[in-house]
Amino acid sequence: MMDVLIEALLRSPTSRNNKSWEFIIVDDRNLLSKLSKAREQGSHHLQDATLGIVVCADSRRSDVWVEDCSIAAILVQVTAHDLGLGSCWIQIRNRDHTQMMSAEQYIQDLLGLPQHIKVECMVSVGYPNETKKPIANSELEYHKVKHNFYSSNYVAKREA
Repeated sequence: MMDVLIEALLRSPTSRNNKSWEFIIVDDRNLLSKLSKAREQGSHHLQDATLGIVVCADSRRSDVWVEDCSIAAILVQVTAHDLGLGSCWIQIRNRDHTQMMSAEQYIQDLLGLPQHIKVECMVSVGYPNETKKPIANSELEYHKVKHNFYSSNYVAKREA
């Protein structure tokens, strides 16, 4: 299964196909425990995960590395779901480890990442402890989907 997840990561599209992303696959229990402390809140479940994926990028290669990493992270989550696994996105970029250190710096120090390798997120992967019901169609926010224009009252400007 790990091979399928890695393939999904490596097949994820990037801007101009420059492949700025890089991934660290973590299955060492001690390291997963340390990574689970990356944030003050929201990363603790990584401790019990089968696998953690640190999604990062070489920020020198692309100005849209955040988007490249985000695409890869969501594709690996969809792939995990298709394999019968659960997953959870753990936001790292712009989050704190402590008041004095960012979550990204904590991970960079822990995993030996150079400063130009930026961490977008981590994805925990494993067998889910619970199964949640899907959102009912009646609860979907269809009003957030527009057709052609944001407002039906908008009159498009015509080019001369």
